[in-house]
Amino acid sequence: MLELQNLNKYYNPGTVNEMCLFRDFNLQIADHEFVSVVGSNGSGKTSMLNLICGSIPLDGGKIMANGKDISNLPDYKRNKRIGRVYQNPSLGTCPNMTILENMSLADNKGKQFNLRKGTNKSRIHYYKELLASLNLGLEEKLDVKVGSLSGGQRQAMALLMCTMSEIEFLILDEHTAALDPKTADRIMELTDQGVREKKLTTIMVTHNLRYAVEYGSRILMMHEGNVVLDKKGEEKKRLSASDLLDQFTHISIECGN
Repeated sequence: MLELQNLNKYYNPGTVNEMCLFRDFNLQIADHEFVSVVGSNGSGKTSMLNLICGSIPLDGGKIMANGKDISNLPDYKRNKRIGRVYQNPSLGTCPNMTILENMSLADNKGKQFNLRKGTNKSRIHYYKELLASLNLGLEEKLDVKVGSLSGGQRQAMALLMCTMSEIEFLILDEHTAALDPKTADRIMELTDQGVREKKLTTIMVTHNLRYAVEYGSRILMMHEGNVVLDKKGEEKKRLSASDLLDQFTHISIECGN
């Protein structure tokens, strides 16, 4: 279980531009839940992910991961339990390294690097099997630099590499936003497949209302640092993209937009 307990987060503290995004914010995400998070820009979606991953510091409260307080752990230590895929495909891979070298890096995540070769040739067959599951032909391009691949191929690799190690939580930060519709659909299929197979507790921030409705077991809508809609199970199944759009419109009118 992932628990956010009484989180507080201020931006530009002590200045005329001080802004409190989260004040005593609470959220519980059960084991193996796949939570889709939607909301307007500035609603707190990405800030919440950054707080969970340790990319930005807390100003109060606790983050508990399966009963362990990780609030003060640096991001590189949280990465042993948390995998993250970003909006920009280049952030999840090393473009100047080959596919094989990238796979080797992901394979060694969290392990000690001694004075030995970074690429273990005995693992090549294993890497090819993983890449073949993507159905993108990457298993035949191990010596190709990742920077020469398409955005969709790189994002598929980033997703695969992120889940190679024994992580408990998967964080998806608008990971289809930079892709064309067809490629984005394929990445979502791969995402859903990976989450189900590995039984990962997953948080996906997205602006695609159709994906938010179609995928996952729970949906949250955020606004000004608060959860204004929380549906799971049968309630979520009855939601449509139009329902979410209506909620967005209602909030926008209330805010005078």
